[in-house]
Amino acid sequence: MRIGVPTEIKKQESRVGLTPESVGELTRAGHDVNVQSGAGLGSGFPDDAYTLVGAKILPDADAVFAASELIVKVKEPQPEETARLTPAHTLFTYLHLAPDPVQAAGLMKSGCLAIAYETVTDDEGGLPLLRPMSQVAGRMSMQVAAWALMRTTRGRGILLGGVPGVAPSKVVIIGGGVSGTHAAEIAVGMRADVTIFDRNNNRLAELDEQFRGSVKTMYSTAHSLAEAVKDADLVIGAVLIPGASAPKLISRAQLSTMKPGAVLVDIAIDQGGCFETSHATTHEDPIYDVDGILHYCVANMPGAVPRTSTYALTNATLPFVMQIANLGGRAAINANPHLAHGLTVDAGKIAHEAVARDLGEPYVRPDWLTV
Repeated sequence: MRIGVPTEIKKQESRVGLTPESVGELTRAGHDVNVQSGAGLGSGFPDDAYTLVGAKILPDADAVFAASELIVKVKEPQPEETARLTPAHTLFTYLHLAPDPVQAAGLMKSGCLAIAYETVTDDEGGLPLLRPMSQVAGRMSMQVAAWALMRTTRGRGILLGGVPGVAPSKVVIIGGGVSGTHAAEIAVGMRADVTIFDRNNNRLAELDEQFRGSVKTMYSTAHSLAEAVKDADLVIGAVLIPGASAPKLISRAQLSTMKPGAVLVDIAIDQGGCFETSHATTHEDPIYDVDGILHYCVANMPGAVPRTSTYALTNATLPFVMQIANLGGRAAINANPHLAHGLTVDAGKIAHEAVARDLGEPYVRPDWLTV
């Protein structure tokens, strides 16, 4: 198969769809890989690192899309990229389509087959292609929160872990999944006072055992969460409903109950965000203030550490890329029910039920789908 790796064009996005090592695996399996010139530079991979493993370097995105059947990316395609897609293309990348009707319209118009990383599953029911970036975002959330809490950033002017004789920051983490757990690990390491909210009692028990009493766990209700945020210095939003928009768990009215200069970090912003006042920001201008509460809502947090993120992501995606390359998009989906869960758009229709519901579009199960 002819595989294309274009340069990511989302603002301040420096990851790349395939590392040179991954490209080497694909070329050794007999596939042709076309890499846009400079696509890997942000992650520390020069063009010659790709040519050494058998890739062909093409001058621009138009050439990569035209020469390739399978397009492997990191972030959701921007309008100029969806315009390059055709019914002959299979697109494999993060889509986060539920809160993005513009992208959905572009993908449907293209006629391509689009498979979303974020809803591919594994044997344990997990999300193996979302997990590595959730790990990165969870750990990063504490780095950026510690910075945002400083007075120089308009925060409360407090140290996350305090010092002897001075209490640490109170951290509320909403969601005990991958992102929330990794955020908690770093917060505990920085000696913060951490409470994790979740609605799964089994998960709360697992977290209690994992952290051996170093975090508090709470069953999440509207009342319990509202009370907790009043006293919080930092709130991390780490909820996830696979494929669907994130629920809004903190309202604008609740901001007035919080401490001035408190910080909200919305890891769920790719799925629309879990705070009513959230809107996507960039690494260039990451923070805004609503009613005295700072919001950090960068939609591609792992893009700030692209080398770590690219390796972590491609370690997870490569087996699926190889299967699609070996069998073709539709055959690979029918051969692998986990890949089938990632099917999102086909032949101009939304082929993922949760995404269709949130977009207000009809869900159409492809007639070729057998799994």
